[in-house]
Amino acid sequence: MRSEGPVGTVAEVELEALESEAAGAISGAATTSELDEARVRYLGRKSRLKQALRGVRDREGGLALNALRGRLEEALEERSRQLERAELERALGADALDVTLPGSAPPRGTLHPITQVRREVEDAFLGLGYEVRYDREVETTEYNFDKLAFPPWHPARSPRDSFFLDHEVVLRTETSPSQIHALEEREPPIYMVSIGRCYRRDAIDATHYPIFHQFEGLAVDRGLTLADLKGTLLHVMRALYGEERRVRFRTHYFPFTEPSMEPDVSCGICDGAGCTTCRQSGWLEMGGSGMVDPAVLANVGVDADEWSGFAFGCGLERVAQLRHNLPDIRLLWENDLRVLRQF
Repeated sequence: MRSEGPVGTVAEVELEALESEAAGAISGAATTSELDEARVRYLGRKSRLKQALRGVRDREGGLALNALRGRLEEALEERSRQLERAELERALGADALDVTLPGSAPPRGTLHPITQVRREVEDAFLGLGYEVRYDREVETTEYNFDKLAFPPWHPARSPRDSFFLDHEVVLRTETSPSQIHALEEREPPIYMVSIGRCYRRDAIDATHYPIFHQFEGLAVDRGLTLADLKGTLLHVMRALYGEERRVRFRTHYFPFTEPSMEPDVSCGICDGAGCTTCRQSGWLEMGGSGMVDPAVLANVGVDADEWSGFAFGCGLERVAQLRHNLPDIRLLWENDLRVLRQF
């Protein structure tokens, strides 16, 4: 039976109204911040309930007020759990993973500029009907020097210029030994190009590095002349650099070719005007070439009266430098992704 007297400073009918109002505010809170506002309003230090508890003078009134406070606190805890559960469900729904969708592809790299150039060189020579060879990088002095007609006094035979493992084993200084291997393996005609790493004790600068890649070709057939060599090199140079780049040939000396010449390509950085990369000449040397010396053919048992041939060798790093107008060849070996991602 309801009491008609006051409970503290709040009548029982007022407690029912207060509880109804507070329960509505708690159940109607849509967010945790709104729920916290309801908690402060109905259970905070300045709330009507707290004020009534401070002024209560009888046991029955205190019990009624504390019971109301307990019911409101339980309602707050229950609503808090509901809101937390609802927010978790919303977050899980927003982050839901559709396993039927294609995943994000990992970033893909690109081929190194040297590898790109190597493949283009291979394509150019395969189009001419040449065979592509990959031979050993550790060679004997017999194949690296002797059978290529290097005289005993040649600077390349010095440990100051080449990397010797012992007196008879050396890291190949060029891919020319592949020519000897090819000539020993079968009879002419032979059209081949060898591609791979070479090693020399070169001082590191804008155009030289102790480790480099080289492509070296050999053609042995009846009636080959220097004109065939020039035509082959012009075709390859234009395939690599385009028709607008100028190519020139200068006479030179090499132990294993006679006559010999060096192909040069106009510097794309200064357009032939002269810069530090081309040493103010306007040209960059590509490598060496020439007609195969009859002594080299005789070293492998090929009759120089019946067969003639030409050979040439160029550096892949030099090709990449000229193709992309790089001012320094060291950029190809430093593995700086800011440089490599451009290619």
